Amino acid sequence: MAQTYAFFRVVQSYLEQAAQVSELPPELGAILSEPNTELIVHFPVRMDSGELKVFTGYRIQHNNILGPYKGGIRYHPEIHLHEVKALAAMMTWKSALMDIPFGGAKGAVKCDPRALSETERMRLTRRFTHALGASIGPDHDIPAPDVGTGPQEMAWLMDTYMNGMGAQQKNAQRAVVTGKPISCGGSYGRVKATGQGVVHCLVEWAREHELPLAGSRAIVQGFGNVGAHAALLLDAMGVRVVAVSDHTASIRNDQGLVVQALNDHVRRTGGVLGFEAADPVTRDEFFATPADYCVPAALENQIGAHEANLLQVRLVAEGANGPVNPDGEAVLEARGIDIIPDVLANAGGVTVSYFEWLQNKRMERWTLEEVDSKLETMMMRALRKVREFARERRVPPRVAAYSVALKSIADCYSARGIFP
Repeated sequence: MAQTYAFFRVVQSYLEQAAQVSELPPELGAILSEPNTELIVHFPVRMDSGELKVFTGYRIQHNNILGPYKGGIRYHPEIHLHEVKALAAMMTWKSALMDIPFGGAKGAVKCDPRALSETERMRLTRRFTHALGASIGPDHDIPAPDVGTGPQEMAWLMDTYMNGMGAQQKNAQRAVVTGKPISCGGSYGRVKATGQGVVHCLVEWAREHELPLAGSRAIVQGFGNVGAHAALLLDAMGVRVVAVSDHTASIRNDQGLVVQALNDHVRRTGGVLGFEAADPVTRDEFFATPADYCVPAALENQIGAHEANLLQVRLVAEGANGPVNPDGEAVLEARGIDIIPDVLANAGGVTVSYFEWLQNKRMERWTLEEVDSKLETMMMRALRKVREFARERRVPPRVAAYSVALKSIADCYSARGIFP
């Protein structure tokens, strides 16, 4: 499906719908329909066997009218240019929606990180950073973790970049990347931030619909960083996580999974497969599990018309980028199943990345309580804006989220004009 799914075209279609609703000037729609810069690099990496392999990497810089480019770096064997372009554009909308002074970018390396040893991942990350060179920087383009990467890769990236600077400049470069380990200038709360943002949105939706959280049920697709933290947080609130699916298997326990035990199992084995306190189910059986909430937190294009017809939930909160395709969204709307769109639901990651960047710039360290409080405030502010716009204009939440983001960008272009 990934090869035939035109993800970038889908994201452009959302832009076009929001541009119509927002009455965006046509010339701005044209500017935002393509990225500012598309960088493709091919670089050699020495493998543990002594073999030399050449990898392909991407860095797409979509727009920086509001501030430095910002976006994660993904390691995945099936990544392609148009997918990275779509993800970079989405980062522009997320930053604008959250009222963060960042633009949008995305990076990727075509590789299977699970097939690489730690030393191979280190050499690949350092060589990719070197290949990007001056294309990234703390005031120009700031990477972060994404699918297949985490704090360790960000530490290697930062160290490589810093060592390319003069001795007097080194420590000023910590802000070149976010999502770093705490010991390397990372922020408390960053690892769980994306999942935390999803949960904030879900909790507010439940409050608005007068649905008690305790005793409600959820299914989670994808049990990486976002899915695992969302599941752990929901479990702590009394929500029963009854089914989980990832790249290894789909599992279910109608009485509720012991999420911490599942998380420990995944850390040991690399996937949910073989977790003894649950029954294996098919992919269709996973999506058909009766629940109140579905959190798709894997990859794009996971919920099409078929999966949308199987779902027996009241809300889909998009932890991943683009997990519901347009066919699936049409079915969900027809069935009265609400969606909290990705550019809002998973914006907690870029928000706490912004906090980390600020802490690095100011040479500060915020407490976890400060980070959590600021994140909740910003998520609720964005959620209210989207909810009000959707009600006033009678448009779906996704169109409303894009429209709110576009207004910030359009106002900036209007004030600054186009150079020369």
